[in-house]
Amino acid sequence: MRHAVRPVRWVAGMAIALATVLLIASCSGQRHPVASNAPSAAAGTGAHGGHGKPFTPPAAAPLRTSERFVNLRLPQPYTPSAPSGGTDEYRCFLVDPGLTGKAFLTGSQFLPQNTGIVHHAIIFRVDPGQAQAAGKLDASTPGEGWTCFGDAGVEDGDWVGHWAPGADETLLAQKVGYPMPAGSKLIIQVHYNLLAAEGKPVGSDQSGLRLRLTDGRTDLAPLITARLAAPVELPCTAEESGPLCDREAAVRDVVHRFGDQAGSSVTGLNGFCNDGKPPVAASTQHCEQKTEGPATVYAVAGHMHLLGRSIKVELNPGGPGARTLLDIPAYDFDEQAIRPLPEPVAVKAGDTLRVTCTHDAGLRRMLPAMRDLPPRYVVWGEGTSDEMCLGLLMLSPAAGAAG
Repeated sequence: MRHAVRPVRWVAGMAIALATVLLIASCSGQRHPVASNAPSAAAGTGAHGGHGKPFTPPAAAPLRTSERFVNLRLPQPYTPSAPSGGTDEYRCFLVDPGLTGKAFLTGSQFLPQNTGIVHHAIIFRVDPGQAQAAGKLDASTPGEGWTCFGDAGVEDGDWVGHWAPGADETLLAQKVGYPMPAGSKLIIQVHYNLLAAEGKPVGSDQSGLRLRLTDGRTDLAPLITARLAAPVELPCTAEESGPLCDREAAVRDVVHRFGDQAGSSVTGLNGFCNDGKPPVAASTQHCEQKTEGPATVYAVAGHMHLLGRSIKVELNPGGPGARTLLDIPAYDFDEQAIRPLPEPVAVKAGDTLRVTCTHDAGLRRMLPAMRDLPPRYVVWGEGTSDEMCLGLLMLSPAAGAAG
């Protein structure tokens, strides 16, 4: 692991070289407005917005010039089953939008069916060759789809959309879109969280997806989703104790639940963001990255789990041209909307991007879904009792900067 800050490259939607770790995840079905420290703020039993009750998407905005809707859903109902004694499964499904010519994806609305267990979804685009590999993986895996902790299960899938509580279709005013070449397909990665089932049958899920596609006759500036991640090193509170309050034991537990890539994610993020120094336990962590090429940023979003307190994404912090792209001082898991910037922001080669997150282990005792779980030292992970620090930038690389 190099000790210098690596450049952010606008390649295949990846923000840093640790591509396999930078995926949105979500967690248990309990809501907590984190603006208050009072126990009553988190002690309710209501589900997250859109979870545990029928989901009605917002009314679709009218189609714009050259746009059309394409409606898809999972090929067959799927009943999730969390592996390794955990409560989370990530499952990938291949769907075909039937593209016979060039198109751009200008909007997407995920439509969760079984809202009691669907907690987020990421949409990846794959070219025809990748789609063939995904089809073979699907065919060789029992049941519908395939398990896909960490990524989409095939190389070089481009992130073109996501859904989490509060993140419905976001339309940009500029002439931009995610390229959809002829023959390309989509992989929908769904995170199923089974903690709320408490041993009861979870039922099946056959969620859907509404795409907003252009006819391809008009060229748009190509969008990609760049991801900025920081490590999570959150110790148990002074009032907590137990075997998983030991960091090494907690990392082993994450690896047991999600595989070796989970341990590589923890080690890689710390090595990259902390210049190879040993991890330091703290409630606030950040990571800086240099950009390799120019780009224009149109929208931003941030993601943490239930222990998240605040998240910020900054451009050139403390230097010339410093500005804040995203600042959520009171993070709410139920409000993960993509936020268009008031005006697009130009990013130059060599600029610095920083993501900063603050987590609070004390929230664990306030959440019905978590307070009966063993206390743990929290690191980056994909499950209910783990955490993330992830900034998302929807941007268009300048011509010649995408390679």
